[in-house]
Amino acid sequence: MSTPAGGGQHIRLVGLTKEFARFRAVDAVDLDIAAGEFFSLLGPSGCGKTTLLRMIAGLEAPSAGRIEIGAADFTRVPPEHRPTNMVFQSYALFPHLDVRGNIGYGLRKERLGRLELKRRVDEALALVRLDGLNARRVNELSGGQRQRVALARALIKRPKVLLLDEPLAALDRRLREAMQQELRELQQNLHITFVFVTHDQDEAFTMSDRIAVMDRGRVLQVASPAELYRRPSCREVATFVGAINLLPARLTSISAAAWRMTVEGVGEIDISKSRDDLAVGSAVTLAVRPENLRISMREDELAAGSRRARVASTAYLGDRTYVRVLLEGNSTPILVCLAGLSNTEEFSTGKAVWVVFPREVTVMTR
Repeated sequence: MSTPAGGGQHIRLVGLTKEFARFRAVDAVDLDIAAGEFFSLLGPSGCGKTTLLRMIAGLEAPSAGRIEIGAADFTRVPPEHRPTNMVFQSYALFPHLDVRGNIGYGLRKERLGRLELKRRVDEALALVRLDGLNARRVNELSGGQRQRVALARALIKRPKVLLLDEPLAALDRRLREAMQQELRELQQNLHITFVFVTHDQDEAFTMSDRIAVMDRGRVLQVASPAELYRRPSCREVATFVGAINLLPARLTSISAAAWRMTVEGVGEIDISKSRDDLAVGSAVTLAVRPENLRISMREDELAAGSRRARVASTAYLGDRTYVRVLLEGNSTPILVCLAGLSNTEEFSTGKAVWVVFPREVTVMTR
């Protein structure tokens, strides 16, 4: 079956900036989004991700910078002449039209023949699995069905780039997770470029080829989900993407393959050398994921250099358990994640435990 969209196009943003009065919403953003990529803009509310998306769509005019789609400059091109279409968080459906009328609305100006219009709408209905619902009113549809109508209406215009502004935010968790999988499959089948805005890390990780993490109008890091999680570039990314322990430290000595770090509240630990730009005395932050720490009730079960601690609290989440521990002489809790722990009484509050730190640790200088 043919699809209502062709191949995707490459997007290049150069120094893209948007100012509102004295507020800079987007601050000199440079981005390259590959043709056919599922690319997400991830960040907290107010970080500039929706404003950035609207500039790509042509709904906001940049204060500075350039927008290239394919090989052409679209910075000052009106939205109706761009190879893009947008799905809004509110869906923006017409309540007085049925499903077919909503999906076909965007084709009204193309002066298609009646049979061609019907064929295109039927094609879009099949693409989003709404066959048989074409005569229903919008208020007769579930949240997931309304979201599919909005998708079909955007895709029927055959865009090279589909822009999605938190389109799953209004759905409940189970439906949202199902729609995430459907969106990813749809994008892979159509091979068009998706640019997806979300504040939800799990959502971005589930669907994206690459993610740009934004904060205060700036792009902090662009990477695959795995790279973002394992090697965050700065504290803001580390804390926004998953649970993490951030430990102030100082580099005290260097050997051929390792660093010795003096860690605040922990003492000296040895970690693998992972970069070449640090000197003895450098102040750094160690980023340690909770699942990379080991914990035991007995010191001799762990490697040399384990630290004695006491359990501060335990949170059982079914497939994993988070244990907060306080190292001796330290008032800042360390978070440890244990997979598949069913007997949380073993780590009840106040119990003495031993914790060992991994050698593979992300070292950040900002």
